[in-house]
Amino acid sequence: MDHLNSTPLPTNQSDFSSVFTHQVLPSLYFVTCIVGVSLNGVAAWIFFRVPSDSGLVVYLKNMVVADLLMLLTFPFKLAAQLGVGGWYLHVVICRYTAVLFYSSMYVGILFMGFISLERYVKIVRHSSSSSTSPSSCRSRVGAVSVLHLLQRVGSARVLALLTWTLLLFPAVANAALTSVVPTEENAQHCMKLKTPLGVQWHRVSNFISVALFWFTLLVLAFCYTSIARQVYQSYRRVRRNSSDICRKSNRSIFSLLGVFFVCFVPYHVCRVPYTLSQMPASGFSQDARFLLFQLKEATLYLSALNVCLDPVIYFLMCRTFRESLLRKLSGRERRRSLTTAQSLSNI
Repeated sequence: MDHLNSTPLPTNQSDFSSVFTHQVLPSLYFVTCIVGVSLNGVAAWIFFRVPSDSGLVVYLKNMVVADLLMLLTFPFKLAAQLGVGGWYLHVVICRYTAVLFYSSMYVGILFMGFISLERYVKIVRHSSSSSTSPSSCRSRVGAVSVLHLLQRVGSARVLALLTWTLLLFPAVANAALTSVVPTEENAQHCMKLKTPLGVQWHRVSNFISVALFWFTLLVLAFCYTSIARQVYQSYRRVRRNSSDICRKSNRSIFSLLGVFFVCFVPYHVCRVPYTLSQMPASGFSQDARFLLFQLKEATLYLSALNVCLDPVIYFLMCRTFRESLLRKLSGRERRRSLTTAQSLSNI
């Protein structure tokens, strides 16, 4: 996975340091960490009390786990940005926390893709299969049956296990191959801590992770374009009875798709020129490299902001989560009202 540091960390790199990276970003990460821990703590408390009765719930629970793992890396990044912890903290970031950050991010991205396919099957395939003739349905039975596996709990669990295994294996290898003896000089540059095999592995895993993102983006574009078309056609056919369908589909479209584009697209668009600027003899001026570094750090923060926006997806897309949360809140409010009433009566 892409470590934070294909360039030296800005704490010891005056050419790339700025008020934004040293003062604004630490404050933003601190607030995001506090809010993210609160929201995902509540999400985990609710989600893991409800049964996994659908593939959607399985995928959403795995997204909660990915967000919690990403949140574990925030204190290390925040300490490094503030210059706390000494030079060895950068070694810990290079070997472990940066790897965990990016692994969790791409796990979350893949589960967004699975959710999009599951929604596509539920809204588009289900409607089209019920409205087409039996002969045309038989010609599509193979593809439809494979897609319908995404909705089954057992298949979703197997897919989740494969996803974690396939993405954590490169992460473990990245950490193991960052094994050069650290010093105060080479600790500021993650690539200098890698063995020659580690450098090659880093490049390959970078390519794979970027390819996974763009493939997931294409999947989301296809799924939600098809969902929007299906919703529009349903609205035209039965205007009176389609309000619920439109409302539920809009939740699926605008919550997950909005979070994906806000959090992950800017970083991956910025990542291409930034990576090119780090190559030897790239031809980029120092001012251009400085600007690209600031953009990379800003868009990387947007990716981290994902931990605060994912709970919006859980609330809007999962009825079980929404009902459980509202039930807990209403029960707590009822108990508070009874306590207040009892206190007033005693007075």
